Amino acid sequence: MTERVTDDFIFSLLRAANIKYIPDGSKLVEVREALLSASKAGTGKSGRPEFTAQVSDFLIVGEDKKSLSLQAKYIDDGQSELDDSADAIQNYAVNGALHYARHIAKHTNFKQVFAFGCSGNEKHYRIQPIFVSEEGAYKILKEVDNFENFSASNIDRYYHEQVLGEEPKEIKELKDILSRARRLHEDLRNYANLGETEKPLVVSAILLALNEDGNIADRLTGDGVTTDGQKIFDAVDAHMKRAKVEPQVKREKVINQFNIIKDRDILSVVNQGLGKTPLKYFTEYLKSYVIEYTKNNSPEDVLGRFYGEFMSYSGGDGQSLGVVLTPRHVTELFCDLVGIKPTDKLFDPCCGTGGFLIAGMHHMLEQAKDEEQKFSIKKNQIYGIEIREDMFSVATTNMILRGDGKSNLTPGDFLAQDTQTLREKDFTVGFMNPPYSQAKNKETAHLSEINFISHLLDSMGDEARVVVIVPQSTMVGKTKEDKIVKADILKRHTLEGVITLNKNTFYGVGTNACIAVFTAHKPHPTNLYAKFINFEDDGFEVNKHIGLIETERAKEKRLHLLDCWLHNKDAESRFMVKTKVEADDEWLHSFYYFNDETPTDADFEKTMADYLTFEFSTILQGKGYLFDLKDEDDADALPQ
Repeated sequence: MTERVTDDFIFSLLRAANIKYIPDGSKLVEVREALLSASKAGTGKSGRPEFTAQVSDFLIVGEDKKSLSLQAKYIDDGQSELDDSADAIQNYAVNGALHYARHIAKHTNFKQVFAFGCSGNEKHYRIQPIFVSEEGAYKILKEVDNFENFSASNIDRYYHEQVLGEEPKEIKELKDILSRARRLHEDLRNYANLGETEKPLVVSAILLALNEDGNIADRLTGDGVTTDGQKIFDAVDAHMKRAKVEPQVKREKVINQFNIIKDRDILSVVNQGLGKTPLKYFTEYLKSYVIEYTKNNSPEDVLGRFYGEFMSYSGGDGQSLGVVLTPRHVTELFCDLVGIKPTDKLFDPCCGTGGFLIAGMHHMLEQAKDEEQKFSIKKNQIYGIEIREDMFSVATTNMILRGDGKSNLTPGDFLAQDTQTLREKDFTVGFMNPPYSQAKNKETAHLSEINFISHLLDSMGDEARVVVIVPQSTMVGKTKEDKIVKADILKRHTLEGVITLNKNTFYGVGTNACIAVFTAHKPHPTNLYAKFINFEDDGFEVNKHIGLIETERAKEKRLHLLDCWLHNKDAESRFMVKTKVEADDEWLHSFYYFNDETPTDADFEKTMADYLTFEFSTILQGKGYLFDLKDEDDADALPQ
């Protein structure tokens, strides 16, 4: 393999990020002049990096090497300081890129330079970014999969987050929203003695009432005849009629869940500490901190994030509600994995608060060609089932508040539904996060996650795309019965692949999850190479004050995943394995993974050095017996 192969691949990644690069130098006059004395040999003659580019106020410069073994040379085992000798600069990609970046920062007006050391080919490659400041100081950043974060629209945020360590605006907003959700939870308990399952219903009712009458708080006076609770309830009932929640029996099921708002006396009696009724206080709080906040922001984003955070705050992640809420970035990923279209018919049989349905609906609406198609999407193409009536009411409220689409939500037990009847609806896309860990014994074996998957697949239209998020153990087959179901699935449906997720995806719950993708009613071909991906490094990290947060690195990680999943981009086996599958296999990347990287001489030498160090240390501790040495032989066994 020549170095040109590496160059061509790196250039393709730059083009994909819309970065206008210049190979073998620069068109910028001051950069070109600086390179006239940038020889990597230190002779003061000219030097030519593999590529340069100007992006906003930043300059990027890169060096390529064909072999991964020539990626970088460090002077310390911790790989915190790069070797700046002439040999390292000339022969290693990262060292050479750093040399050029420092020279440019010193001799031009570009004082913020990103250096990139790149090596390998499309399947096995490494891209190491380093930030170089005016003084020549540098910061080694985490390796990247592509140049998405260095495009004109992303580079400034990446710089502030990854280089300066600043907190992004979105994280500050999330902290604010989480703080408000936390306070509201506490106040609902302290001033109204509400339980965990009651709080979401009260908040949902108030938000619906505010949607009906934005000034309703002014009418909450603590009247003993027409109570504040009755006023809120009447506004909710009116809004449900205005939103055309039909049929009548369905509207009654929802509205009955909100009876608590008028029947719980404590909500409508003036609290001496507050100087008003708790309902008036809660309504003012939601209007000030949620509704008013949407005026300068996207109502969908603010309402959605507040609602999601409020729901998830209970028990860490909705556990006391009996549900595990799906993070928003996962619901968005589901839509991308199947390429959801405005002509699709979406079904979630365990819809909870409606997260998947809302994500799918908004993706479909964004692609709709006209208002008629948008109306059809909301009216005819969003279907959901929820077994818990309180959660069903919350889901209906959520859909009304965030763009409608509630027409085909129904309460009920999905596993009790006839699959043939559901098939007649001809669903084209199925999303699901089923209840976890309900199969405790033989009597409840039918409630296992794999049975929910099988029932969903059987309920879909021909060749429908189905995506589920479940514990990794589901893909193993926890019991004999589950293994039988796995085999049955392959006989009638196709497993396209499984994506192992970040262990903190459900932060605070302790579930190691994965995403599985299927094609319904198409027997699994024996010669199909399914994809198994390790997406544990997804660019999301745990913030001890918030939980799981998105870093700027998430963009490139997501793009790399979708390139591999949708466009068959090659990847190292540590990220993706394509393989045939059997029912008895564990349908996980860890089961199929093999190391396809050829060890270098340096790898061998390091392994031997590590082993000899271990042996030497062990013998010094008098444990020579581990190497079949007698105690008196320990000293003789040491190198002289």
